[in-house]
Amino acid sequence: MQIPHRIAEELGVHPRQVEAAIELLDGGATVPFVARYRKEATGGLNDAQLRTLEERLNYLRELEERRTAILESVASQEKLTPELEQAILEADTKARLEDLYLPYRPKRRTKAQIAREAGLEPLADALLENPGLDPRGTAAAYVDGEKGVADAEAALEGAKQILMERFAEDAELAGELRERLWEQGILRARLLGDPRPEAARFQDYFEYEEPIAKIPSHRALALFRGQKEGVLALELVIDEESPSPTPSESRIAARFGIEHKGRPADDWLAGVVRWTWKIKLFTRLELDLKMRLREAAE
Repeated sequence: MQIPHRIAEELGVHPRQVEAAIELLDGGATVPFVARYRKEATGGLNDAQLRTLEERLNYLRELEERRTAILESVASQEKLTPELEQAILEADTKARLEDLYLPYRPKRRTKAQIAREAGLEPLADALLENPGLDPRGTAAAYVDGEKGVADAEAALEGAKQILMERFAEDAELAGELRERLWEQGILRARLLGDPRPEAARFQDYFEYEEPIAKIPSHRALALFRGQKEGVLALELVIDEESPSPTPSESRIAARFGIEHKGRPADDWLAGVVRWTWKIKLFTRLELDLKMRLREAAE
């Protein structure tokens, strides 16, 4: 769907109104000017509609630029399958685009990549596919000092890193968990260090928490100012009182067919899932949602 038609659908107006407004804004006109003096051109779009239109226009243009860059990058790696191309073309948010691109984004050598180079991916696959295998016994066959795999523990650590990266780069899973965190996460603020005179204006947030999705713009901006000035620490929390595995960990496990049935590798796989959520996914999604909150507030 073209950008003007998409914005028109979101605003519930005719595409011609949106196209006229875009032409005026691209020509240098401001929202107040268009709202007051160009009603006849835009079919009467008001100030609020025009501000939303301008915000969405900027976002969607950036989205399209990023989409093009990602398609070019993946194609240059000769990894652009028809299915992946379709998913990228259908992605309707920046977060969704980045989730799809994550496995293909050029990056430094990760622990998982080093483990794959050491020949440990078959070990990871074997334990995932057959939890009836004994992890230590199976890993013993992959010990190779020349490849940097000193013992069975090192082999299992490498296999864990491979699965953690694989799980964390699943775009559908990341998107689902991101929305769950947005809907159920609590943003918590606390005072950093001892109270200082200049920190007094943030005293309402020294011990504060609120569902992140319900924080109004003025409060979000105050929280981020407090964080920037080194007064407040902000953290997103969820599932604090849930037993292990947490709902988030259970969703990761379900996505990859992991169940705890008392088999030899079940505890090891549960540990992989736990660390995937704690170290890989939660950390990334927390940053994403803080950015979403900031962008919405600004």
